[in-house]
Order: sequence, then structure tokens, then C-alpha cells
Amino acid sequence: MNAKQTARPVILIVDDTPDNITLLSSLLKDKYTTKVAKDGATALQIVEASKVDLILLDVMMPGMDGYETCRRLKQNPASADVPVLFLTAKSQPEDEAMGLRAGAADYLTKPISPPILFARVATHLKLRAANLSLKAENAALESLVQERTGQLSLLHDATVMAMATMAETRDSETGEKTGNHIRRTQNYVAALARKLQSHPRFAADLTDENITLLYKSVPLHDIGKAGMPEAILLKPGKLDQEEFEIMKLHAVRGRDTIRQVEEYIGGSNGFLTYAREIAHSHQEKWDGSGYPEKLAGEAIPLSARLMAVADVYDALISRRLYKLPYSHAEAVEIMQDGRGSHFDPDILDAFLAIEASFADIAAQFRDAENGKNEHAGEK
Repeated sequence: MNAKQTARPVILIVDDTPDNITLLSSLLKDKYTTKVAKDGATALQIVEASKVDLILLDVMMPGMDGYETCRRLKQNPASADVPVLFLTAKSQPEDEAMGLRAGAADYLTKPISPPILFARVATHLKLRAANLSLKAENAALESLVQERTGQLSLLHDATVMAMATMAETRDSETGEKTGNHIRRTQNYVAALARKLQSHPRFAADLTDENITLLYKSVPLHDIGKAGMPEAILLKPGKLDQEEFEIMKLHAVRGRDTIRQVEEYIGGSNGFLTYAREIAHSHQEKWDGSGYPEKLAGEAIPLSARLMAVADVYDALISRRLYKLPYSHAEAVEIMQDGRGSHFDPDILDAFLAIEASFADIAAQFRDAENGKNEHAGEK
């Protein structure tokens, strides 16, 4: 068989009558490569094992009839897009309707009219070739869209990180950390969320998509610090009570900044909602003693409760002007003491279950230089 023959469309003839097979093969052999099956089961085996471009199918066959064979061909991914043309002596309208309901592309009746057979076969082969070409073009377009979407997502993430880092660099606490505080807290929150995915309280909210949005929104948790007075942000020591009250306003400033973005675009989305919740409420405490609104319990958004655990842990293990960094074990013990007072008990339990992962994240994104620190009492 030469290359020209192998490139020809392949037609599978499914018929239990030898004379019909001989006639169809002789009519089609000059333009097409033909294969033969004498029953439905054999036809199903052939389409699984080899390339077929079109199927000519009889209705009345022993065992599995043509209608059932067609239904199974359409259910099989290997042959679902292969056009099936019924070629049968059953010529009643209800017979044709049954064939089309089974998934056939066309219905021809015997005796065979060669010109009609040639025309219908050629038409359905062209339609299939056009459909395959369209699928290939759609796949290429989808790939291009995914590539462009990935580029836009990367640009978005880079922009958010740049904004968050600018806010951090104005703060004497975190200005020399080159974004590692942000990276650590992002990964802490994602790890906590994944741990809680199967928890009945959180499963509906912590989908894979939402965890990705949470991860992306964490860098903006302290964006409100960009609006704080430099005298407070750059103070090298502990804040006094009046200064601390002013510093608390960064949570409100952060919320308002993100609200302005939502108003500008005419609505919100998952990313902005999480970012606004975290910026405004991650300093709230489970018992209602936090700020800025003194929210308690589940009135605190879930995103902010996750961030509270991540932020406090990172503050404990980081160097401060007024203290050396706590060890991981010491930080875990302090965090445990805050179960039910500072932290949502179930979220804190999840932290305790994966505290080794927090240590690994902290080591991976350790600060190159532990110089600056958090203001006392803020975290």
C-alpha cells in the first residue's frame, strides 16, 4: 500500500450480509480504504484499535442491532465524533427517526443508489474534516488564551507584590525584609487553608480557587501602613499609647484603599474581597479584644482569622528591637495559649497539626538580615 492510499479516508462497513459487503466495497474502493465488520461487537473493537473516518451501518444484524451499535459508538470517546450513516432496508419514517435519535448523521435506504451514496459519504467526510480542523484551531486558541491569561496573572501578582513591598519599606518594622514577611505569610495562609479544606466549618469556603485568591490577596494585608505618618512608621522603638492608637488606623486605611479600587472598577471580585477583609480585620481577636472594630468569633471574616494566625506566628519568630526572635517551639507554645482568645480554636488546631510546615516555610523564606522589627503591641 503506497502513501497515497494510506492517506485516504477509512470507511468501516458494518453488515452481516456478504453480498452487501461486496457491493459497498467495490463501489468505495477507488476513493476510500474500507474495513469490514459483520456485527456490532466487531465494529466496536475495530474503532478502538484503528483509525476510522466514517461508518456505514446496517440495522438488522444478529445479536446487537444497528441502533444499539450506533448508541455505543457515540458513547465511546474513540468513535463519538465519527459520522455514522445507516444503510438499511428499513424505510419507515419511525425507523429513520430511531436511527437519528441513536446518534446517526444520516439515514440511507436500500436498494443502494451509488450517486446518493457517494454524495452523502463525501459530504459527511468533509463535515468531519471541518469539525476536526475547528477543534484544532480552538485548542490552539485556548492555549494562546491560557498563555496570555498567565502573563496577565503574573503581571497582576507582580503589581500587587510591588504595592505591598512599597508599604512595607515605609515601615521601620519590615522595611529591610525584602518581601520575605509577605512570602512567608502567603504560604502560611495557603497551608492553613489546605489543612482546613475538609473541615465541616470551612469546606464550602475553602475551595482550591478560593485558596489561590487568598494566597494572592495576603500581600495587601498591611497596605494601609502606606498612609501612616512617617514619624510613627519610622520610630525605632516602642510606640506610646497615643501613637499606637494612630497606628491602629492602618487597618481602616487599608480597607478604604481597597474599597476605592472596587468603586473604580464598579464592583468587587474574590481577590479584592479577601484583600479588603484581611487588611481591615486581621488584627481582630476571637474574644473581641482586637481592633479596629472589636469583632468577635465568626463575625471576623474567615480570611482575616487565617491571616491572624499567620501574622502572629511570623511576628513571634522574627527579631524585634525589643526582643530576640522566639524559637519555633516557643512560638507554638505562645500561639497555643491564644486558642479561643486570640485565635479561632479550629484554625489554631489546624496550625498545631501542621506547625512543622510553618517552620519549613519560615526556613525557606528566612530574612537575609534580621534588623528591623514590628511595633510592640501591634501584633
